[in-house]
Amino acid sequence: MAQLPPGIRFITSFSRDQWYRAFIFTLTFFLYASFHLSRKPISIVKGELHKHCAASHEVELSSYREYAAQIQSVKKLSNASQCGWEPFDKNNYKQLLGALDYSFLCAYAIGMYLSGIIGERLPIRYYLTVGMLASGLFTAMFGLGYFCNIHNLWFYIMAQIANGLVQTTGWPSVVTCIGNWFGKGRRGLIMGIWNSHTSVGNILGSLIAAYWVSTCWGLSFVMPGVIIAVMGIVCFLFLIEHPKDISCSCTPSSSSKAFLNGASRFRVQMTTLNAKETSKSQDAEMQHLLIDSENSMTSQNSITMGTGEGRHGTSAISFLGALRIPGVIEFSLCLLFAKLVSYTFLFWLPLYITNVEHLDAKRAGDLSTLFDVGGIFGGILAGLISDRLEKRASTCGMMLLLAAPTLYMFSTVSKMGLEATVVMLLISGALVNGPYALITTAVSADLGTHKSLKGNARALSTVTAIIDGTGSVGAALGPLLAGLISPSGWNNVFYMLMVADGCALLFLLHLIQKELRCNADHTLFKEH
Repeated sequence: MAQLPPGIRFITSFSRDQWYRAFIFTLTFFLYASFHLSRKPISIVKGELHKHCAASHEVELSSYREYAAQIQSVKKLSNASQCGWEPFDKNNYKQLLGALDYSFLCAYAIGMYLSGIIGERLPIRYYLTVGMLASGLFTAMFGLGYFCNIHNLWFYIMAQIANGLVQTTGWPSVVTCIGNWFGKGRRGLIMGIWNSHTSVGNILGSLIAAYWVSTCWGLSFVMPGVIIAVMGIVCFLFLIEHPKDISCSCTPSSSSKAFLNGASRFRVQMTTLNAKETSKSQDAEMQHLLIDSENSMTSQNSITMGTGEGRHGTSAISFLGALRIPGVIEFSLCLLFAKLVSYTFLFWLPLYITNVEHLDAKRAGDLSTLFDVGGIFGGILAGLISDRLEKRASTCGMMLLLAAPTLYMFSTVSKMGLEATVVMLLISGALVNGPYALITTAVSADLGTHKSLKGNARALSTVTAIIDGTGSVGAALGPLLAGLISPSGWNNVFYMLMVADGCALLFLLHLIQKELRCNADHTLFKEH
């Protein structure tokens, strides 16, 4: 009998369940990457919607106004003025561009609270598919303003509001799906890697938008809209909501050790390892932040009271019931300020680079992707550290503590040259996006499967929506505040971001103290 080829041996070394999990991991990764890909163009196109009319960057404000007044008197009636695209060619362009960001993010924040509740009661595949197709439509609609020569501010605002509402279908759906397929073992690392889809989507969105921004900025929106719509069709054809739908095991560690490594020779070790693993997991749970012995008894009675029947026979959790889960409120408020910082960079970083480094819109968009590259490493690092320490809040707090002085350094060092800006973009991206990534993925999944829920997995979508919805309030406020503050100087924007980081850390202090106390109690117990 001939020996199997190496490639076939590699394929057969993994179980059927492992291949399905790898497929769902990859599919949901690219599905949500397409959401962020379609959000990024607006930040790239800002530099094209408003161009500096003056011939020199050193023109004083008073002379700038005189120059702009002269241009207005001789401006051609064409699809764009010499100062950009009407109505964003005025002196108040920062406020107008901020209104576009605020329209999208405010609609997103409001819609997110409803999205999780609705998503629990509908099949995820259908819900996500409709949301992605609609998002593709409204993303492309913004770009059609270029081809149809539309200069009405309300057209662009309504496109942003509609897009913000339909994009709320994405996050609760993919987190619920990935939470169904992966258990708690190494959840921080797995979801840290998986959450890099936000940075990958931002990078791809920046590159795609930057390719057309200087020649035909309408395509900077139309092409991402087409991409997310195509991914919506892929979602409809291939997404599997739950492992039970195809008779897979519910968690990687639920059946045998062979599932973890795909080798049948390890099955015989399960009996001897079970007792050790059970004891170890119980010790870990004693340290874990989300296991609150004082509140679990009262929470069990109230949290599991649902408002409707789920598709697997369990009741969907109520909004107030989800808020009673220990840690939900604290992490939600922390994410509000963490996301404020992250989304301010998302929407305003290219324009900041244009103003400080004096680069065109395309080069500024390309350079801004380094912030997302740093975010990839930050998310993975946060997940790895939190798994090793078994302390989610402490990991977030440590990165937030380092982020504040780093932001101050960024505002100072970025004015020294392009090389310094590159280094600080990578470091700032890691420290800013690390806590944001950890809270929206591993922490949300932990809270959504808290033991007080008595195994009710239907709560995951609502818990995720509450945490991310609260964070989206900060995401709406950040770009709005940046638009209002930036005319007084970019340094003031960075001061605002540092204060926001401090507030995020403040809301975690109680949970960090609880984690450290649990760790001290556990150490004392081992010594005795």
